[in-house]
Amino acid sequence: MKKIIRWVIYSLGIIFTVGLVYLGNLFFFKPFSLDHYLAKELILEMLDSPESLTYLGIVDRFNWITNHQSKISITGLEDLKEDLIDSKEIKSILLSYSDDSLSEQQQITKKIAVFDVTNFIEEAEAFPFHNYPLNQIGGMHLNAVEFMTDIHPIRNLKEAEAYIERLNLFDDSFKASLEILNAQRKEGIFPPKFVFDHVIRQLGEFLNYEENENPLKEVFLRKIKDLNLDPEASIDLISKLDDAIEDSVNPGFRLLFDFMNETKPEANRHHGVWSLPKGDEFYALRLRVYTTTNYSASEIHDIGLSEVERITERMQQIASELGFGNKVNVGQLMNGLNEDSKFLYPDIPERKETVVEDYNSIVEETWKELEAYFHKMPRSKVEVRAVPEYSEQNQAGGYYMSPALDGSRPGVFYANLYDIKQTPTYSMRALAFHEAIPGHHLQVALNLENENLTLYRRFGYGTSAFSEGWALYAERLALESGLADDPYDELGVLQSELFRAVRLVVDTGIHFKRWTREEAMAYMKRVTGMSDTEVSTEIERYIVWPGQACSYKVGMLKILELREKAKQEMGESFDIKDFHSAVLDQGQPPLFIVEDLVGKMLRK
Repeated sequence: MKKIIRWVIYSLGIIFTVGLVYLGNLFFFKPFSLDHYLAKELILEMLDSPESLTYLGIVDRFNWITNHQSKISITGLEDLKEDLIDSKEIKSILLSYSDDSLSEQQQITKKIAVFDVTNFIEEAEAFPFHNYPLNQIGGMHLNAVEFMTDIHPIRNLKEAEAYIERLNLFDDSFKASLEILNAQRKEGIFPPKFVFDHVIRQLGEFLNYEENENPLKEVFLRKIKDLNLDPEASIDLISKLDDAIEDSVNPGFRLLFDFMNETKPEANRHHGVWSLPKGDEFYALRLRVYTTTNYSASEIHDIGLSEVERITERMQQIASELGFGNKVNVGQLMNGLNEDSKFLYPDIPERKETVVEDYNSIVEETWKELEAYFHKMPRSKVEVRAVPEYSEQNQAGGYYMSPALDGSRPGVFYANLYDIKQTPTYSMRALAFHEAIPGHHLQVALNLENENLTLYRRFGYGTSAFSEGWALYAERLALESGLADDPYDELGVLQSELFRAVRLVVDTGIHFKRWTREEAMAYMKRVTGMSDTEVSTEIERYIVWPGQACSYKVGMLKILELREKAKQEMGESFDIKDFHSAVLDQGQPPLFIVEDLVGKMLRK
């Protein structure tokens, strides 16, 4: 009960803040403070995104006001133009705040907000269509289904009805997205052919599901069964659901399916964004956004090569100690281990359930051991689930979804169990460290639960340079803590780090040095020994998501650099808990802000 009261008060406080800020804007033409202004903009942005409100969870208590559970985003060309106009106004207002009038925390907030909005404006003006809304790993078609099946709650009759109302908007949403896709077509911007092949297959499979195999219906049936509704009410809901799929969902997917088939002959014959108009400039911006540094593509490529060499030498040392000989080819070694049955789960019907259970055991063990390294652990728990079958073939090896603010949904670490060779036992700890504890879940949940930060600092900005950098650092931390004492487990952790170092090489190789998909795949397989399935999935991910893969290693290196600096300057007074608090207690800031925060700790 206390928990509910706390969140109700917090939510009412948000509403009061928005009202107060609106009055300030109305009568004084300028917000009362930087924090109030950014809170207002953030809440307006959330109110404009029904999906964001559902992700938060807490706002569901006020659905009778917002009606967000019955809506989805419908974004067309005009919305893109309005977003650009709004962003320019936001930047102008941010710059109007004098640093002298701001507290130390507000000065940090201003730096973050200006950095973020400046990058957005540059991309919206110069590169509005340099992305691939329909792609094989994070396309709108996949996101829409996953949101409905995994995020939209069905805890009562009204939420079940809202689920159907959302499905009835799919057609309108995809029609609006087609405006953007057709504008992109006029600019001559298309993804490579393999993207068309994957997306057409995914859309075709969805359109051809047998009636009760459609995940939108399968999940709905399972959830309403738990509600113990009157039989007539259930029959009525199922009838309305079938109508929504037939009249809105399938026509929406058909629009996308037809567009991809029609434009497939225009597929980009190259793989890197260098081939797009002003492609090098676009890639430089993507690197700045994702790494929050000013490293050039060439510098990042060289850092990657250096890290590949260092990590490979350590793996060779371990291999020698295990009796594999001196200077073994690491790629061949890991390829061999990947084929070794003693590291693979048997391909039996219950394989996925067994792997998930084993992952959950690793997470539980790690949680207990790592408490000694942090002043506090998250209140929210984390669970492991298999990646849904409808997206597992082209999805990454693992990913994380954050918990709801009100505790109604835990954090989830999704493990891709499509191919048994994606889950050799020696690699499982590294992935669990990264996605759950002490990686994404610890960092994200602590941030969501940090009531000392302003709304903007908790929810308004995030960067993979920080979040993914932390998660990769978390793998190293878990290794240092003794959680991977088995030399094969250490090889798994090092293979994961090598994988991220290779990303620096292949991402810049594809998008800057003009490597082909096949050249990048050959390099990654030779160096890491990853399976063919993993390599193709990863390289194809980097092609449609340029720059993001560079954020992991760049972020990790910065955190390690700052930790070493703190150790050197503080000597025996260095406390790992204090260092982790300095890094984690300020939201998800750019790396240049993290450097300032650690510097402040050292000056105390």
